[in-house]
Amino acid sequence: MPLSRLAALRDNRWLRIGLLLVVVGLAVWGVASQWTAVQSALHKLSAWHVVGAVGCVLGGLGCMMLAWRALLADLGSRLPLPAAIRVMFIGQLGKYVPGAVWAVAAQVELARDYDVPRRRSVTASLVGMATTLVVALAMTGVMLPLTSSGAVRKYWWVLAITPLAIACLHPRVVKFALNLVLRVARREPLEQANSLPGMARALGWTLCGWIFYGLHAWLLISSFDHGSTLHVLALSFGAYALAWSVGFLIIFFPGGLGPREAVLVAVLSPVMPAGSALIVALASRMVMTLGDLTWAGCGLIIGHRRVTPVPKTPLPRARTAPRPGRDRAPARLS
Repeated sequence: MPLSRLAALRDNRWLRIGLLLVVVGLAVWGVASQWTAVQSALHKLSAWHVVGAVGCVLGGLGCMMLAWRALLADLGSRLPLPAAIRVMFIGQLGKYVPGAVWAVAAQVELARDYDVPRRRSVTASLVGMATTLVVALAMTGVMLPLTSSGAVRKYWWVLAITPLAIACLHPRVVKFALNLVLRVARREPLEQANSLPGMARALGWTLCGWIFYGLHAWLLISSFDHGSTLHVLALSFGAYALAWSVGFLIIFFPGGLGPREAVLVAVLSPVMPAGSALIVALASRMVMTLGDLTWAGCGLIIGHRRVTPVPKTPLPRARTAPRPGRDRAPARLS
């Protein structure tokens, strides 16, 4: 089991540092391996659009962290904001490692530093990913048919599972599914499931995050497509949501590297030159990776500044008044 293999992370500092260096290296390699094309993208894109896209990605990632934090608090473990940043974003780098569970496993072990039970952190991470996927599918179903009928015909299966995915977010369905997984893994069932108000708060933050993600794609695409603002905006939201969803569902590629860019190019090619669509896809990957690394860097800084809580000193005992006849000092004899 990946969780048992990573259990040593809680006690081995050098193992943590080594794993962090590996995942950061894989993330950087994802950009460096295509650096020539990335340089071309930067030359053709407006600098202000790239800076704005970076800001939107940072905002989107921050909203996704707040959604995960809301789910965890709803389960009974309320993390301070610095701790949530550290656990979420350092663990999130695990998605650049081949395999579908490393990010969740890393977050679970990092959350143990703050006395969060494993089952709670696993539940919050899995429900958070499901919520992110469902909002992306819903955004695809709403936005993409307005701009690209070809994409709808090609990726109809993604749209078809959207209603089922939305229904699966009901707390009772989530609890049943997770308990089934835990039973197969011979683990104890969930101590509690997320409530409807907790899910609503997480959905709200996730929707805000996807608005930021869509705006980042709009800033990049609008550098090449100067048509109607509403048309480009709908295209940007729908195209990126679809590309992210496909990259997420194809779990064999770390971080969706490859499938996400291929789908984004395929959706954008009918409405803009293929070269421009490729530039947008590569620039989006670069910006998203930069956002991941920036937030992870913040988590590392927070980790270095952590201090051990000062143990509480016992309060001095209150002095009581002497009781008549017992605590009074004996009279001196004359």
